[in-house]
Amino acid sequence: MNTEKKIILIAGPCVIEDENKTLEIALQLKDLAERFPVRFYFKASFDKANRTSLDSFRGPGLVKGLKILETVKNKTGLDIVSDVHCPHQVKDVKDILDVIQIPAFLSRQTDLLLAAGETGKTVNIKKAQFMAPEDMGYAIAKVESTGNKKIMLTERGTSFGYNNLVVDFRSLLIMREMGYPVIYDVTHSLQRPSFLKGVSGGDREFVVPMALAGICCDCDGLFIEVHPDPPQALCDGATSFYLSKMEFLLQKVIKIREVIDEKK
Repeated sequence: MNTEKKIILIAGPCVIEDENKTLEIALQLKDLAERFPVRFYFKASFDKANRTSLDSFRGPGLVKGLKILETVKNKTGLDIVSDVHCPHQVKDVKDILDVIQIPAFLSRQTDLLLAAGETGKTVNIKKAQFMAPEDMGYAIAKVESTGNKKIMLTERGTSFGYNNLVVDFRSLLIMREMGYPVIYDVTHSLQRPSFLKGVSGGDREFVVPMALAGICCDCDGLFIEVHPDPPQALCDGATSFYLSKMEFLLQKVIKIREVIDEKK
């Protein structure tokens, strides 16, 4: 396999539950990533500000959450990804995060995209569930207007009626033509939003085949939320992938990529 262009892997828990668990997951993922030809970023949210229900767990918040992410960064040496929801949060995260993520619901928010771009950090823009892939060109232009061309684009599924998502894999190919790395968010695209009375359901059993389908479309990387015990996860448990099964998944992903590379 040509390892000069490694598969990008963004993985971690949906939300920071506590410092010990977050660090434990990060260390296990680091050990795993070092054994595969991947470019790994650790992801965890300090605040899930777009939960459906007011009663849903959101995370520790900006101040405490950033301290935990800083601890993870210092103890593991990993690059860190997390999402921001307001332009004023950007100045607080820019010295800790290596990748500033724009949530799908906010991917058209001009001020947020500009603030993220102005940091000079890599900006990962998630395509909204209601957007056509071609429309991501406008989000790109907003970040590029700041002089920042360190951009990644992430596909996370499209609304398909009520409480369901579907992935049109043509989206990965269309967005690749825009000149930036394209990531396929496997676990979020398997959600059933608000399906469980204000809590998202989902179809975890399809994580492996959908991840392989994304790699077959020659995407640049995968986004996968993982947890040691997904049924007990405080956020997105229905689609979070078992941490213990990540090695199995990566073995298959790498084999598929090898086959694709051989045919080029």
